[in-house]
Amino acid sequence: MKVIPFVIILCIFFACKDNSIRFKKTAEVKQSFNKDSIINPALSKIKKTILLGKFDYKTHPDFVQVDLKLSSKKIYLQNETYEAFLKMQRAALYDTIQLIIVSGTRNFEEQKAIWNRKWNRYNNLKPIDRIKKILEYSSMPATSRHHWGTDLDLNNLNNSYFTSEKGKKTYNWLINNANKYGFYQVYTDKINGRTGYNLERWHWSYLPLASTYLEQYNTTVNYSDIDGFKGSDLSEDIKVIPAFVNGVSKKVKTFKNR
Repeated sequence: MKVIPFVIILCIFFACKDNSIRFKKTAEVKQSFNKDSIINPALSKIKKTILLGKFDYKTHPDFVQVDLKLSSKKIYLQNETYEAFLKMQRAALYDTIQLIIVSGTRNFEEQKAIWNRKWNRYNNLKPIDRIKKILEYSSMPATSRHHWGTDLDLNNLNNSYFTSEKGKKTYNWLINNANKYGFYQVYTDKINGRTGYNLERWHWSYLPLASTYLEQYNTTVNYSDIDGFKGSDLSEDIKVIPAFVNGVSKKVKTFKNR
């Protein structure tokens, strides 16, 4: 009769051990699923129309007009971008640095107007050479980071300004402080093999938002979405997505949201 309790104890022991193994395996599978299978939920909130600039940012609830005292014209940014800029602007002003936004959000049609104006300017070049010339500093419509409301141009649109006495002081302040507020220079020099647009000391991107937008762009946008303007049929030939949309600085590529 004493054997029965012993057998019961053994059964309970192995049953618990089996359940423990099952629980461990389930936890491992769940952990693996969470890590590798779940898409970043922030991505599902970004509409393709915004990625391509095909929307009205002036009426969009996530966008706000910049105070005219801080801009050279009527400019809009995403609310979060603007709030971060205000913090940076106040810190810069404390250090006697004045930051003025000269360009912010641009939609598809606004980018198209810039593109077509330059397309006509370089009418002495073959189409592929025209495109390469324009892409030195200007994006194809539907490929610009300015569509997203996360990027802004500061103070001046000439690199030479930022090597002058006043401009150099501003640029050095941005290099040393902008990252603290989430802003990063997107188009640095090409010494380390960066592709795409030329150096732009004025272009700064709010990466806590923009990094997610770039991820979603690479996930959902293809060359059939890049159309409706002169030369758009050659966008794939020049590899505008890998070479230009993703032709950003190393810091931008490796940025991770905290």
